[in-house]
Amino acid sequence: MKVCIPVLSDEGIDATISSHFGSASFFLFIDTETLHTKSLENKDAHHEHGMCKPLAMIGNESYDAIVVSGIGAGALNKLCAAGKKVYKTEFLTIKETINAIKQGKLLEFSANSACTHHNDGHGHDHPPHRES
Repeated sequence: MKVCIPVLSDEGIDATISSHFGSASFFLFIDTETLHTKSLENKDAHHEHGMCKPLAMIGNESYDAIVVSGIGAGALNKLCAAGKKVYKTEFLTIKETINAIKQGKLLEFSANSACTHHNDGHGHDHPPHRES
């Protein structure tokens, strides 16, 4: 499966997952079987609250699903309306998230699990955590 994951920096599978989809610095496209990656800079990372354009941000890239730790209701609704699956991760790293995908442990986001509150427009006060 090929997934799109918002990340803080362009470091391939060593990147840290961004706590929020729309304000990620980069989007990492990764094949979960081969671990081949491609990154795309988010040129709209500093948009106004509620003005996230997820389909425009990730361009014409091919992917099966999006994996995020946080996403606003507007972006989630736009992605779902376009037929994109969006899964929730509670891990900080790509490696942990890929392992969870392979084990079928990620749940699909529902409209009522989207973020509805932000600090300074895009801060996130419930960051992903590492399982012990």
